[in-house]
Amino acid sequence: MQAYRMTSLLRNWIPTPSYTLARCMATQAEFEAAKDRLGKLTEDPGNETKLKMYALFKQATVGPVNTKRPGMTDFVGRYKWDAWKGLGEMTQEEARAAYVGVVEELEAKEGVAAAPPGASEQKYTCLLSEVKDGLRTITLNRPAKKNAITTPMYAEWQAALEEAAADPNTVVTAITGAGDFYCSGNDLSNFTNIPEGGPEQLARDSAVILENFVNAFIEHPKPLVAVVQGPAVGISVTVLGLFDAVYASDAAWFQTPFTSLGQSAEGCSSYTFPRIMGPGVATEMLLFNKKMSAAEAARCGLVTEVFPAAKLGQEVWPKLAGLAKLPPLSLVYGKRLVRDVDREALKQANKAECSRLIERWLSDECRDAVMAFLSRRK
Repeated sequence: MQAYRMTSLLRNWIPTPSYTLARCMATQAEFEAAKDRLGKLTEDPGNETKLKMYALFKQATVGPVNTKRPGMTDFVGRYKWDAWKGLGEMTQEEARAAYVGVVEELEAKEGVAAAPPGASEQKYTCLLSEVKDGLRTITLNRPAKKNAITTPMYAEWQAALEEAAADPNTVVTAITGAGDFYCSGNDLSNFTNIPEGGPEQLARDSAVILENFVNAFIEHPKPLVAVVQGPAVGISVTVLGLFDAVYASDAAWFQTPFTSLGQSAEGCSSYTFPRIMGPGVATEMLLFNKKMSAAEAARCGLVTEVFPAAKLGQEVWPKLAGLAKLPPLSLVYGKRLVRDVDREALKQANKAECSRLIERWLSDECRDAVMAFLSRRK
């Protein structure tokens, strides 16, 4: 009875307008990319959706049913054949579009932002990276978790920066976030996954990850731009001092609540923040846990320009596309002249911050503060 109900639903299923109208021109490349992304989803979509996906795949690759219905003893084959037959004369283009639409629907349920049209095959699981006409866009892609950074995400973000640095087709590198948050800082799981070597090993390993991650920003040879569409916390704020320009939505705010968690500054902010915003405001941010609005961040120099939330995308992305048409070597050499004077000092600051953080992470102050924070969250 359950199998019959599923087959009946599929036979009568008609793609919604969002599939057949908005995506009726889905390309073969989008279809192939959707197949790859489907394999990376972790939740079981259920038998009804699996049958739907099978039918759409067959219709997209073969066309309408061209085989006989399997025999009575092949129950699974008959259900699949019925689902395929139920799509009738739907064109292969429509089936492709519908297939892509279902994958995007499943991604949305899991909190994964779909890759933008034209994106290249994704090498990453926690972010999206695409280059178009010289503009490389790296999108932090855990919107359901406010783009909180896990240990694997640190590695992917660093790898994406290094890929952009080495890519001759990348002229300008832009970082943004999927969803409402730009980035909410460290994922709490980073503090709870204790290795065999105990907290000491976790602290040492985390310091190495952090130092290498921040060095990737220090060493990035091309113009590096942040497009901060929402709130930013912790490490996502401190590294902004290493960007060449920061464009923010007026819905964004910035906070580095290190001392409230018994920790200390990172991302070279102990060096960059006093020089950008003055020692007094830097102290409010790094020691006193001040939450800074986008307007305040612009006044003190951390943010280059603030845009209304509704206009951020339409104002900033065309601007960056225009910058990506500038002579690449001129941009690289110009940045080198501006940044080289501080490069070694930044590396030393990064190393000193990571060394202090090892001590902080192993301290009673940090342990008690993090435990209190987790208790409040629960």
